[in-house]
Amino acid sequence: MYIVILIVSFYFFFFSIELLAGGFQLLGSNFAQILIQNTTNPLVGFSTGLLATAIVQSSSSTTTIIVGLIASKTLTIRNAIPMIMGANIGTTITNTLVSLTHIKKGKEFKNALQAATVHDFFNLLTALTFLPIEYFFHPLERIATILAHVFQNVGGFAVVSPLKLILEPLIKVVVQSPLKKFPLVILIIAILVLLISLKYIVDSMTKISKRLVDKYLNTVFFRNLGTSFLSGLVLTALVQSSSCTTSLAVPLTAIGILDLRRVLYYTMGANVGTTITAIIAALITKSSAALAIAFSHLLFNVFGIVLNTLIYREVAMKIATAFAEFSVKHKTIMFFYLIAQFYLVPILIVIFGR
Repeated sequence: MYIVILIVSFYFFFFSIELLAGGFQLLGSNFAQILIQNTTNPLVGFSTGLLATAIVQSSSSTTTIIVGLIASKTLTIRNAIPMIMGANIGTTITNTLVSLTHIKKGKEFKNALQAATVHDFFNLLTALTFLPIEYFFHPLERIATILAHVFQNVGGFAVVSPLKLILEPLIKVVVQSPLKKFPLVILIIAILVLLISLKYIVDSMTKISKRLVDKYLNTVFFRNLGTSFLSGLVLTALVQSSSCTTSLAVPLTAIGILDLRRVLYYTMGANVGTTITAIIAALITKSSAALAIAFSHLLFNVFGIVLNTLIYREVAMKIATAFAEFSVKHKTIMFFYLIAQFYLVPILIVIFGR
């Protein structure tokens, strides 16, 4: 049953990507100009990606929408990269919300909050380092663009062309219907289909993989740091949601089954695994620019792992531990942190940074 739901969900997920591109093309150049103007400031773009992801609680959704924007030539790669960085941080709100279920239990809450926020601080350290570097030198854009061209030249797009043929009839029905006079309605439909299909993908994949997780938790998935990393990567690639897979580690850490170091490696793997969604979306659009932004997401997370492993080392763990210890004594700070980081500060930057 779950296999059937998964197949249908993937179809509508791919359908929503194509519909997004069609909807943005119908909006025309005026919309493109407004959007590009609002994201030329990298801090605004970064905050927009963070805020959008915190609202929908899915970086997969945000990055897929960004891919659709680029495929329709509504958004440039340069302006989209800060949005991708912000989306990486916005998705971690789910972990923190899960940790709040342990708020009445002191030691459990401390352990859970450490496991939840180590992902936050890992992504923050990476973004704060690479955002100014990318703004001045554009290494992610340059490397991702080269990779996209190489991948295109070896025929990477041909793999998904049969799927494109399957999607095209339904796309034409919607885009060429009376709704074509109302592109905003088409975009709303596309986003709703995207969110609903991703939800069912996550739910069905979670059900399918849960038995494996329960059976092989300590013997395979979290046996050591390497297997923890690979587990985060593979499970997130399967489930298509880093929010889902990383939040699974929070209660396990709360009750002492997992330690913080293994959780950090697991979340690093999840960061890489979640990029598969945008790569699949980009492959379907057959757009070299869309594939470049998908690769930039992958490169950002890979470079983040290298940066934190070689330079920052245990900084994210130490900040998460200190923050958790402080929050156990002053629980109101936790709610202020949630509101300020994921909503208040990004909204203020978007409003005043334009």
